[in-house]
Amino acid sequence: MKIIIRKPTVEEQKEAESWPIWEKEMSVFPWEYSDKETCILIDGEVEVVTDEETVNFKSGDYVEFPQGLKCTWKITRPVKKYYKFG
Repeated sequence: MKIIIRKPTVEEQKEAESWPIWEKEMSVFPWEYSDKETCILIDGEVEVVTDEETVNFKSGDYVEFPQGLKCTWKITRPVKKYYKFG
C-alpha cells in the first residue's frame, strides 16, 4: 500500500477548493483509512509512517492514501488541508 505524493494539476486544485477543510495542531496519532482519502495541503508539514515506508509532505502537495492503510501521523507544522474520501 503506497502513499502517492505529487503536485496537483490546476484542475485538481480547483476541484479541491470545494472539499471540506480539516485542521490539526502539531501532534502524533495512529490512523487507519477505512476508505481512500485524497487531500491537498493548504498549510503545514506532515510525516506519515507505515510498515512499508515513511513519507513527508507539505503545503501544496496532493496526497492519496489507499483504503486499509494503517499509519502514524506526525504533524510537525500545524496542518490545514482540503480532503475527500472515496
